[in-house]
Amino acid sequence: MHRVCTVATLLLLAACGGKPESTNTAAEPAAPPSAATTEAPAAAPDSAAAQPEAPASDFKLSSSDIVAGQAMTDAQVFNGFGCSGKNISPALAWEKAPADTKSFALMVYDPDAPTGSGWWHWVVINIPATTTALPANAGDAKAGLLPKGASQGKTDFGSSGYGGPCPPAGDKPHRYYFRLHALKVDHIDVPADASAALVGFNVNGNTIATAELMATYGR
Repeated sequence: MHRVCTVATLLLLAACGGKPESTNTAAEPAAPPSAATTEAPAAAPDSAAAQPEAPASDFKLSSSDIVAGQAMTDAQVFNGFGCSGKNISPALAWEKAPADTKSFALMVYDPDAPTGSGWWHWVVINIPATTTALPANAGDAKAGLLPKGASQGKTDFGSSGYGGPCPPAGDKPHRYYFRLHALKVDHIDVPADASAALVGFNVNGNTIATAELMATYGR
């Protein structure tokens, strides 16, 4: 009897143009999010990048005895190894070191020496922060011209003190870099016989600024 009633009901609905309601009505799909809701907010400007770059250091090294980029004279050339110069270290002066400099170190290096590791010609450490110049021949330990507290390290000549240029005869002119390091420490603590490489490691690890002067020499 129930089956007959159900069929009759369906026939009546069809005759009236109606449709039976589904018992499993599917949920309507959600509308896609608008562009306003999916667009990422604009990134805030990087405050560090927005700052102007710091001006280049005004720290400068100069000499009254040698000219940047030019050949050194016999006064600075080594006396030995086939060279017959006077082996006098040049006068050096500097200005506008960083205000927080605690001491200076001077390293003189020839990257063109045929050794595979260049050649260290002069090493001076623990130069007081108040110093602004070294006179000519300060590289001679016997002359006593270094400021109080400063000391000279071992060069590749096997001794401490200044050793001037003396490249192999026939080589193209070598470059000699005089680099003055402004340091964040007032003392570099290394053994008296420390190699220039060991001194350089400690110096570079404490450098806050460098002033440089390059001269040449060939024979």
